[in-house]
Amino acid sequence: MGFWGCYLVGRSGEPLIGHPALREARGRLTLREYRADGWQVWSHPTEPSLGSMTALAGAARAPVLLGFVMDGACVAVEAAAPYSGSWYACLGRAPMAALLGRDGATVEDLFLPPEDAAARAVGWAAESGRGVLEGPLLELLRIERPEWSAEELFFAFLDRLGIESLSD
Repeated sequence: MGFWGCYLVGRSGEPLIGHPALREARGRLTLREYRADGWQVWSHPTEPSLGSMTALAGAARAPVLLGFVMDGACVAVEAAAPYSGSWYACLGRAPMAALLGRDGATVEDLFLPPEDAAARAVGWAAESGRGVLEGPLLELLRIERPEWSAEELFFAFLDRLGIESLSD
């Protein structure tokens, strides 16, 4: 059984956990890393009980992103921004389909198709002040069976959204 947990990503001059929208989850959030331009990546060890990403985006007045890593094999992505709203994407479509199929749900029931998710991701990045290309995002979103771990896939997604690591 692989890793199950969440990564919360946002940009703020203060720690994200200070926002009222995260009050109930504050004690379970751990800073994983700072990224360029004030971006923060926090981890949360359990199911995504972090509350509304739309509320957090409104409180932070900036785009935020949640990656729920499921069994170390796939990632459910929820992104929200103050003006463009929220959207859902999937990284690792085949493993996600297998996990969802246990409950009778499908990837198509819960997530945007890769083309739509890539277009929304470009808009999300633009709202965060990043100009990114749709093609590299679409490439990741179309991967059926990732050769990377779900965590590596998620962090590659952040890179392609223009949320660059400080170590690069």
